[in-house]
Amino acid sequence: MDLAEASDRLLVAAERLYYSRGIAAVGIDDVRAEAGVSMRRLYQLFPSKEHLVAAYLDARDVRWRGRVAAHVDAAGDDPGDRLLAVFDWLGLWFAEDDFRGCAFINAFGEIGGESPLILAAVQRHKDLFRDYLADLARAFPTDSPDVLASAITLLAEGAMTVAAIGTDPAAAEHAKLAARTLLDAARRRS
Repeated sequence: MDLAEASDRLLVAAERLYYSRGIAAVGIDDVRAEAGVSMRRLYQLFPSKEHLVAAYLDARDVRWRGRVAAHVDAAGDDPGDRLLAVFDWLGLWFAEDDFRGCAFINAFGEIGGESPLILAAVQRHKDLFRDYLADLARAFPTDSPDVLASAITLLAEGAMTVAAIGTDPAAAEHAKLAARTLLDAARRRS
């Protein structure tokens, strides 16, 4: 098995185990065994559990943001529809059988600021998601696209948290209704 294949297998196993069971509950040997990779090869690729977790989060980020963007792109060209499509995608994600909340919020909740590598991966993901929403908001006819982007980001992040703790199964739909109200108000001010 070459390094690229071993890395891919480790990242797939890490994501499955860490996302479903939690970072603290899963030992590095659990990931190694699940991936079918030797401990020597694992440490060649990832010198510590911290490195493996950060790499899994980075890989998840790319895939997760790609799924959001594909759904938004399918919503058409209207800037309002594109912003609201984010919440439609969140609703689909929340309904998935293996949904366990936001992996990045979960990682931060478990590790907090104890790991600079993991904290950087979490912050990078949240910054990139916020930047994506800001790009969508800049296409919307409003005098305050940055304010709109901040509000949309808070609604999306809040919906993720509420859905994860199970207090509102319709969190994405409720956040979408609030986003629609914001968009309507922004249109009236423009």
